[in-house]
Amino acid sequence: MNTYGDMFRVTVFGESHGKAVGAVVDGCPANLPLSEEDIQKELNRRKPGQSIYTTPRKEEDKVEILSGIFDGKTTGAPICGIVYNKGHRSKDYEKIKDLARPGHADLTYKLKYKNYDYRGGGRASGRITIGHVIGGAIAKKLLSYTFNIKIIGYTIKIGKIEGDFSYYKNPDIFENEKSLESLIENIENNPLRCPSLNAYEMEEYLKEIISQKDSVGGIVEIVALNVPIGVGNPIFNKLNGELARGLMSINAVKGVEIGVGFKAAELLGSEMNDEIYFDDSKNIKFYSNNAGGILGGISTGQPIVMRIAVKPTPSIGKKQRTINLKTFENVEIEIEGRHDPTIVPRIVPVAEAMVAITLADLMIKSGFIHPCRL
Repeated sequence: MNTYGDMFRVTVFGESHGKAVGAVVDGCPANLPLSEEDIQKELNRRKPGQSIYTTPRKEEDKVEILSGIFDGKTTGAPICGIVYNKGHRSKDYEKIKDLARPGHADLTYKLKYKNYDYRGGGRASGRITIGHVIGGAIAKKLLSYTFNIKIIGYTIKIGKIEGDFSYYKNPDIFENEKSLESLIENIENNPLRCPSLNAYEMEEYLKEIISQKDSVGGIVEIVALNVPIGVGNPIFNKLNGELARGLMSINAVKGVEIGVGFKAAELLGSEMNDEIYFDDSKNIKFYSNNAGGILGGISTGQPIVMRIAVKPTPSIGKKQRTINLKTFENVEIEIEGRHDPTIVPRIVPVAEAMVAITLADLMIKSGFIHPCRL
């Protein structure tokens, strides 16, 4: 399947070393103010070559909108965004085209489809997430325009080095507009998209990994603010289930947590439960947010808190053992080319995009947003 969503649908297309990649977004209501700049801003956050911690592959990643926008607003028709590939070097993959790269989808794609584009991973490449980000940029604009929803992602761990910032360590920052603006600025100004004071430790650790021709993963936290009460369903199509499905659709994601996540297994009920009270204006409030803003599959109105475990980039310069699918021999492989020593900072806008697409889809289905026009 290449399409995600029911009412707000994002279909991604293209291959890593093909002519272009992109997305067709169907189901976005008419009259949403939208421009190429709105989408380009998000793509710029994802593109390669931003620091020594990302692939040096040079791509402009300039989006061109082919349809669905007229006079600066959406028309309700499908929105097609395309990005042309320009900086690929397919020759880097010619001599290993019959080898199954460990950690990659080469083996499963080859065995399932037989005809497999081996250049840069083809359809299984992280470059395909350009389409996710195009769809997510439109979803973000829709959510912001209708409900002032903000989705903020950042790195909280690289390898074994854990940062000193997270939602649960610093919840007050997410309740103050100026503090939130400062947080976002700090995230975007850091090469690892990490607002922690000890982010420099992660950078030093990563430099050592680079010197060893290896790679490392990490953990990204995503917080969605101002999501109204009532998004999601009680049995199937739970908000937490749909968010997990969207985030796990990103190639490198190996695990998802909602709220305190796996820590919940260690807590007593009296520690885990978020106690409830009325404030002076009789608004429903919670003393804590261990549930991550979701109860019974339905949003509570609190910040929705998620974390994803991101695996190390599988393309590494170290020798690895594998098989030759043409000669049926056991061989060794050394992967050349330009690869990210960690994809954690570049996956942040992709994760935000999948959260935005999921929320937009559910909010249209639930009637929070009119499916035809704004």
